[in-house]
Amino acid sequence: MTRHGKKHQEASKVADKSKAYSPDEAIHLAKEATYAGFDETVEVHLRMGVNPRSADQQVRGVALLPHGLGRKIRMLVFAQGEAMKLAEEAGADYTGADELIKRIVDGWLEFDVSIATPDMMPKVAKLGRILGRRGLMPNPKSGTVVPPQDLPRAINEARKGRVEFRLDRTAIIHLPIGKASFDKDKLLENLAAVIEAIAKAKPSGAKGQYIRSISLCTSMGPGFKLDLNSAMALAA
Repeated sequence: MTRHGKKHQEASKVADKSKAYSPDEAIHLAKEATYAGFDETVEVHLRMGVNPRSADQQVRGVALLPHGLGRKIRMLVFAQGEAMKLAEEAGADYTGADELIKRIVDGWLEFDVSIATPDMMPKVAKLGRILGRRGLMPNPKSGTVVPPQDLPRAINEARKGRVEFRLDRTAIIHLPIGKASFDKDKLLENLAAVIEAIAKAKPSGAKGQYIRSISLCTSMGPGFKLDLNSAMALAA
């Protein structure tokens, strides 16, 4: 059983485990309960009513957070020729082809998002084992493999607060929605964007209750169970 420190135990006193909170109240209390010496990330965790082992019940997609994540996103784009020039003009931090692939093979991973043009994917495929386990592999389904003309849009979206979500093996989706220093209204709007995106990503094989429960917490703080009806109403 995990043992928490005195600060966490003190912060946990504000969370009533038997209560389901409105999103507004949960965010307020989560912000009040922060105690770390850094700006904690606010996280949302959704327990889904799908089978992660079933191919037709996978949940995956992208949510665009209207107020971002509160940190600078380091952007890498695998491209060559004119596409590389477009990526550089759009503000990509790192652009290139073979030389970038070699750096990554050698252990360099100083970036947060990677995007690729379709012609680069045969070369990028060799990085699957390295980037895949870290959630950094470009993928058409997540909108990170795009034709050259779409690079400015994809880069701009990622800069603003584009977060990918994917069902884990325990049927839970974990996502950041901003920083504890954000205004409550901004966190509420980011939360609404996440819930809406996940609702729209409902797979064809999903049966029964799609989203079973939602909880919210900060990086180091206690969790707050959300009232499901109130949470779903945010995205309506």
